[in-house]
Amino acid sequence: MIQTVHILNGTEMYKRFKETQFLATEEMIPFNEAMCFGDTCEDIFSDEFIEMRSRIHHVTPDQYADITLKPLQPLFQGTVEHVSLWFDEDMFCQMNVLTILAWLDQMKYKGSIDLHLVDEQYKPVNQYSLQAKGYTALYELVMIHHKMPEVVELKPLRKSIELYLNYLKKDSELMLYIQDHRDVPAEELVSLMIENFREYGLGDTQYLEMIEESRQRK
Repeated sequence: MIQTVHILNGTEMYKRFKETQFLATEEMIPFNEAMCFGDTCEDIFSDEFIEMRSRIHHVTPDQYADITLKPLQPLFQGTVEHVSLWFDEDMFCQMNVLTILAWLDQMKYKGSIDLHLVDEQYKPVNQYSLQAKGYTALYELVMIHHKMPEVVELKPLRKSIELYLNYLKKDSELMLYIQDHRDVPAEELVSLMIENFREYGLGDTQYLEMIEESRQRK
């Protein structure tokens, strides 16, 4: 039995925590996903899920399993008493949080959960104590049916869901920004968007795809 597993938002945070020896004696695993981008399905981490997400990330299912699922094995294999989540408040991170909470809900996880919100330097700024209840329904409503729930108790998650449901629409602030900067080289525009739209938390891969798709429509 594993007492506590700390799930971190990606390899960069994992590397930083290792370098600084933060949680040095604890079980840490990165969640290498970008659930705010691309389609998903109800059964999280199923074969269908792996197939869908690997296509979105332009990798094979085996590569996806190696990058995303292999680090999560301590969570899959052992009985965990406590899950500690370390994520930013931005949309990118919060959609990953929602996915993990929904999976824990699907697995009928009964242990305790702490959500630690961190800033851009990975320093803790807020903390919530949670239970894995109701997140499957929330995940399906938001990430599959793309509808805004009436109630979301976690304020950072609610804000991120609002951003998530709108950011790919033609009239979103991101898409309008891309249209207003159509003469700017794509790589330069990516840097501008990362700097100017921090609350989204999107990276170069997502912005490049958005820019290319927008410019192909013209």
